[in-house]
Amino acid sequence: MKLLFLNGVNLNMTGRREKGVYGTQTLEEINAEIAAFCKARGAACEFFQSNLEGELCTKIQQSDADGIVLNAGAFPHYSYALRDAIASVDTPVVEVHMSNIHAREEFRHTSVISGVCRGSVVGFGKNSYILAAESFLL
Repeated sequence: MKLLFLNGVNLNMTGRREKGVYGTQTLEEINAEIAAFCKARGAACEFFQSNLEGELCTKIQQSDADGIVLNAGAFPHYSYALRDAIASVDTPVVEVHMSNIHAREEFRHTSVISGVCRGSVVGFGKNSYILAAESFLL
């Protein structure tokens, strides 16, 4: 089993911005924990982060992973391009948000990608990634 962990816009700033929302660990530190989790379960993982919507779309379209865990940052609230990229592939995608988007600003309550994803995990901080990965490894 190979999983691709995609992180979108502003997630490169994790651990440095809005620490009360996203925590104090950097994305690299979180990725190291995810990698250890996957390795312990016999799964390979790949990580990719970009602030560019098109790069995320291309990575989804070109992926050879068995599953994709996608934290696209703010893109899910308005990116029909990202939605279409997910819909264009057979690879299952689980949408992830570290914060509970339903308890935040109203514009965050809607995700245009949820309808083409296998599922969504929101509100469990860095553990949202682990829960999403677990859904592929059960």
